[in-house]
Amino acid sequence: MNIDNLVYMANRMGDFFQAMPDREEAQLGLADHIRKFWEPRMRQALLAHIESSGGSDLHPFVLHALTTHQTSWV
Repeated sequence: MNIDNLVYMANRMGDFFQAMPDREEAQLGLADHIRKFWEPRMRQALLAHIESSGGSDLHPFVLHALTTHQTSWV
């Protein structure tokens, strides 16, 4: 699992969802998209990356969405 690719994909999705007017809805939408369309090992790899690195390479919107709503996508 290439973590750089997962981070890139998460950040690109964040660009899309961040454009939504309701921030909470946007963050839930991002977390829900990852839960529905990413396979478990992709989600686990991203979570492990966040835990080990602090997620500094994720956009702040994405990092907040994933850490706030992580129980919905793990």
